[in-house]
Amino acid sequence: MNIASPHSRRKFLGQLSTGLGSISVMDLNSKIEGAQTVTNDQRGLLETTHIPARAKRVIYLFQSGGPSQLDLYDHKPELKKRQGNDLPDSVRKGQRLTGMTAGQSQFPIAASGFDFKQHGQSGHWMSSAVPHLSSMADDMCMIKTMHTEAINHDPAITYFQTGFQLSGRPSMGSWLSYGLGTVNENLPNFVVMVSHRGGQPLYDRLWGSGFLPSVHQGVKFRSKGDPVLYLSDPKGFPKEARRRVLDDIAALNLESFDKTRQPEILTRISQYEMAFRMQSSIPELTDLSGESDTTFNLYGEEARQPGTFAHNCLMARRLTERGVRFVQLFHRGWDHHSSLPNNLKARCKQTDQASAALLTDLKQRGLLDDTLVVWGGEFGRTVYCQGNLTATNYGRDHHPRCFSMWMAGGGVNPGTVYGSTDDFSYNIAENPVSVNDLHATMLHLLGVDHLRLTFKFQGRHYRLTDIAGNVIPELIA
Repeated sequence: MNIASPHSRRKFLGQLSTGLGSISVMDLNSKIEGAQTVTNDQRGLLETTHIPARAKRVIYLFQSGGPSQLDLYDHKPELKKRQGNDLPDSVRKGQRLTGMTAGQSQFPIAASGFDFKQHGQSGHWMSSAVPHLSSMADDMCMIKTMHTEAINHDPAITYFQTGFQLSGRPSMGSWLSYGLGTVNENLPNFVVMVSHRGGQPLYDRLWGSGFLPSVHQGVKFRSKGDPVLYLSDPKGFPKEARRRVLDDIAALNLESFDKTRQPEILTRISQYEMAFRMQSSIPELTDLSGESDTTFNLYGEEARQPGTFAHNCLMARRLTERGVRFVQLFHRGWDHHSSLPNNLKARCKQTDQASAALLTDLKQRGLLDDTLVVWGGEFGRTVYCQGNLTATNYGRDHHPRCFSMWMAGGGVNPGTVYGSTDDFSYNIAENPVSVNDLHATMLHLLGVDHLRLTFKFQGRHYRLTDIAGNVIPELIA
């Protein structure tokens, strides 16, 4: 099949007048003819949002491992009086424990070893472990009553990424790409970066597209070599030759599609074209030589080092400026079963300044108003100590029953606290927020009714929020 032939193109596009197939091929067709228009694959499923959008894009700072809410955001001063006392059964209520502490004969209360102060006009109580983020208290909407059904890392992380504890569902970034499309045809719509080598493993399926077309899966940027594998052409291979090879491959793929009607063939064509465009866009994106010393002072010197959280935060801002819809940063190492004070300090030293800098930078550039920034992990930590409790050291086990997250920008209600926990940060006292509620609210801020963004697969209409989820109006400005 000769795609240079107008007759062949008309025949092919006529066969694909509806559906995703026409989207990718129309994009390819426009490239072949030299058209400079934005094609259908940039628009996504929704021609317009269901409701007016407050946010256009998301930066999700995922702290993998489960940060301790008791040592960061949920101030419980009365615990110092109960230090070392056994957690009452009336508080524990027979709730499920992990195998790491279920065999303990005692559950001694461990008060936080960090000082807490109120910050900003909002009066948020925040820990001395996050001095830079504390300065941004009035921009944050703090949720103290997140809860999840999962108590182990893999299902808990999968739940936050896909709305379901078992693997196989599309990630949130993929849902947004599918529904809202992109505004920059030269960069992926969904980008993932991972920092810190220690901690729980993170699998590519966490940013996968599940049963959605694979064109919507996240693209992981690497910290060494080319940010994306095989982006550079072999030495001595000119760009013009690359273009001819891609055209020939596309012709073969189109001929194969004409026989098999497999939609993933069209995704393959689209991704080849995206890779070709990224050969120009990615070097420009990753070249930080134009960033000022003031910017590096804001983010910290680690921002100059690829692979660090600070560098990834700066890259997130640059991606956001260029219209990338969903940027997710994973930072590992928050699973503090022992030596929590020292380990928490280390993680905060890696992330605190850069997280605050990202908010400041977006705000200074007028981007925070329509960029939703989310910070949090997969669950919280227990008030009781795991292992030996000393005057200066303690560890905490997984705790899914209540934990803290925050959001900023993108239409959220700044300077507010939603929900409260009991005196032990063990149970929710009022206003619980589930994972599905969080997803429903995030989609609402992006102009999407979570009940209406669906995809039919194996006879059922699926959505990010599965069969649950409510928008929380108090989180919205």
